[in-house]
Amino acid sequence: MNIILVSDSLAKSRIVTISQSQIIMAVCGFISAGFMFALGTYWVTMKYAVDIQNPFIQSLISTLTQQKTQAAEKEMREQLNSLAVKLGELQARLMRLDAFGERLGKAAGIKPEEFRFSETPGRGGPTPSIALSEEISFKDFESRIKDISRSLDDRSDKLGVFDSVLMAGRLAAKAIPTTMPVETGYYSSNFGYRIDPFNGRQAFHTGVDFIAAPGSEILVAAGGVVSAAEVHPEYGKMIDVDHDNGLTTRYAHLSKMIVKVGDVVLKGQHIGALGQSGRATGPHLHFEVRENSVPLNPNRFLSFAKAQEPAVATKSARAP
Repeated sequence: MNIILVSDSLAKSRIVTISQSQIIMAVCGFISAGFMFALGTYWVTMKYAVDIQNPFIQSLISTLTQQKTQAAEKEMREQLNSLAVKLGELQARLMRLDAFGERLGKAAGIKPEEFRFSETPGRGGPTPSIALSEEISFKDFESRIKDISRSLDDRSDKLGVFDSVLMAGRLAAKAIPTTMPVETGYYSSNFGYRIDPFNGRQAFHTGVDFIAAPGSEILVAAGGVVSAAEVHPEYGKMIDVDHDNGLTTRYAHLSKMIVKVGDVVLKGQHIGALGQSGRATGPHLHFEVRENSVPLNPNRFLSFAKAQEPAVATKSARAP
């Protein structure tokens, strides 16, 4: 760009040449000067705003302060709402753990007055001095809520393990044949060697015989699955129940069987009626307990049940 300068003081006109880069630099300088001026004005206005009584400036300052306060309050409300949601989740989880703990306490036989899950534990202590006390910050409060949440997860996992162990113990107890197979009666023949009633020779008796009225209900000694319900040439009408872990029980010389192979039976369930079928001299129940097909003395399992049934008497106190 060429600029021609004409003046009375000059003998002739002068031509000044300005490049494009010089024009750009001049424009940038002008803009920078304007920005710095505006920034300086804002700084002076904010610094001495208290001393300036101009209504417009006071209104502008009030508006900016109010906007900042509203933004801070909005952020605080959002954070409090988030904490309220987390607190509600923790309270719900705590209620579930309380109910879970009460159920486990009952299953473990713990007295209710020893562990009161629904009550807040007592706490106390002397008033702390001001020098040692410290107000908790919002970040610390949020951090402690996260710690409590992790602790609840850990407690829930551990209680779940305890519940599994107790459940396994309860199931194992239900699978042990401790229930008397007939409600009333007495032993006519015990477990071990005896004189065979048919041939008069000494022979090993693999179970115990209960004498009771014909047709008396036969009860399963433990929960399990019926593995046999058939007529045997010597045992007569016979039911075998598998209790897992290699334990089975046998109920022989029945007059009636009311279960079939594959049926799931519960401890104390009615499965048949006492009779005289098979190799028997009279109505009675032949009861056996076997472990991996090896006969065991049923008195080991029924001793607790016999202690609870004073009406049941035995002819022989001990097995050979």
